[in-house]
Amino acid sequence: MTNCKDKYTRQFFPVKSPRRGWAEKTYIDKAPVWCSVDLRDGNQSLTIPMSLSEKIDFFRLLVGVGFKEIEVGFPAASDTEYAFLRTLIENGMIPDDVTVQVLTQSREHIIRKTFEALRGCKNAIVHLYNPTSRAQREQVFGMTKAEIKKIATDGARLFRSIAEDMGVDYRYEYSPESFTGTEPEFALEVCDAVLDVWRPTEERKAIINLPVTVELSSPHVYADQVEYISDNIGYRNAVVISLHPHNDRGCAVADAELGLLAGAERIEGTLFGNGERTGNVDLVTLALNMYSQGVDPGLDFSDMQKIAEAYERATRMQVGDRQPYSGKLVFAAFSGSHQDAIAKGMKWRAEHGDGVWDVPYLPLDPADVGREYETDVIRINSQSGKGGIGYILERNFGYVLPNAMREEVGYAVKAVSDREHSELSPEDVLDIFTKEYVNVNDKIRLIDYHFVRTPDINVTVTVEIDGEVRDIRASGNGRLDAVSNAVKRELGIMFSELTYEEHALSRGSSSQAITYLSIKLRDGRRVWGAGINDDIIASSISALFSALNRSRH
Repeated sequence: MTNCKDKYTRQFFPVKSPRRGWAEKTYIDKAPVWCSVDLRDGNQSLTIPMSLSEKIDFFRLLVGVGFKEIEVGFPAASDTEYAFLRTLIENGMIPDDVTVQVLTQSREHIIRKTFEALRGCKNAIVHLYNPTSRAQREQVFGMTKAEIKKIATDGARLFRSIAEDMGVDYRYEYSPESFTGTEPEFALEVCDAVLDVWRPTEERKAIINLPVTVELSSPHVYADQVEYISDNIGYRNAVVISLHPHNDRGCAVADAELGLLAGAERIEGTLFGNGERTGNVDLVTLALNMYSQGVDPGLDFSDMQKIAEAYERATRMQVGDRQPYSGKLVFAAFSGSHQDAIAKGMKWRAEHGDGVWDVPYLPLDPADVGREYETDVIRINSQSGKGGIGYILERNFGYVLPNAMREEVGYAVKAVSDREHSELSPEDVLDIFTKEYVNVNDKIRLIDYHFVRTPDINVTVTVEIDGEVRDIRASGNGRLDAVSNAVKRELGIMFSELTYEEHALSRGSSSQAITYLSIKLRDGRRVWGAGINDDIIASSISALFSALNRSRH
């Protein structure tokens, strides 16, 4: 790599003596006005731009999510863009409470065609822009600041003239393109000059959009720039300060959030951050960041999977597995310690929760975006722990394993995942547990048993070992004790410290009972088994024989 210190001088202009009132604020207390630019900025960045029918479907998706301002394109740019806007208007497809936005450069023929495309539209924002940065002025246009400002004001005057001739009352928006590479004082000068032409009122506000056309600085510098414009711009009560962050430095969400703290009231962005180069600000992330801190964003992402699938279908882009809030794995916990904390947190919430969401490792309730705990949160692979595996068995299938047994089952499940180099589904976990621990009856096969009380409990157990059928007998102070004594005395299998827990199965066949039982062998090993049966005594005996058989595997 080259010497960056010599090659990359600062391309941005920090505000001199910034006020930084935004730094004193802790959180965003209300949602901004949202404007989706998926159909313009997002669409123009696609390898294969959307067709007319795809754009119509995507427009309906955006309306369904709740966007009230939607930039539908650059109608002077292509026949498809023009036809799309005309289709929306002529077929009455724009709801009365939705405003469409169109973009135009500050060039006369483009402005005229843009207004022509809007004929018959009820609610519209016409968005004017021209580049203002030092790099653009010097390298692209070879113009002075005065000449650049004149491009903006000439376009603003033409807006007013055409709108008056058409008899329409559309709202106007102006963007000093490449704002982040423009001297703040000059950006303010140009915006004020445009506003002097438009003369906005509180009843018909103008939008001044401050785009992060290319992200050049840390987010706090952008916040200073936004605050400077917000504090000093003319007609402030008649102006909506809007932001349009791109993500070149990976800080678009931070730019947007700090910009809102700095005085902005509106955000332009896209679903999942699609856009030029590294993309626009991801409105899903931004909105759900607010939602997760108790601020209603006014956008509905409760069926995230449906939205993501529609997006992928229309754009041929993919929502990354780790995309905040929307990726397939964002709620997944594979780590054993994470799984254990989540499982305990969910249990605590069920027992003590006051409605406030505060579960370890989950900043948002997955159910709020249509995700399922059973399939999306605790995920099992070779890195998983006993807590997560126990959680899967309990939540999905009703098996409440003793803590000591969870660890052993956890190792058994992880061993399969490690051997197969794959993630295991809840059904896979259940299958491993069932085959390995439940009603295991192979080496020492339990055939039958019957009890007689005299007054002790006497038992005769019929077993098959190595093809030989035998009756073994003993007595005890209870049925399970009697069977244990018969195994020890007649089969010579010595064990101690028999412990067991049992409960009714709350899922599946609710009339059945399950027993978890462990024994300690002479060599010090502790072996677990489980038994399921309609009868609680039968389930405990099956659990004992499961443990005995597992001790011989």
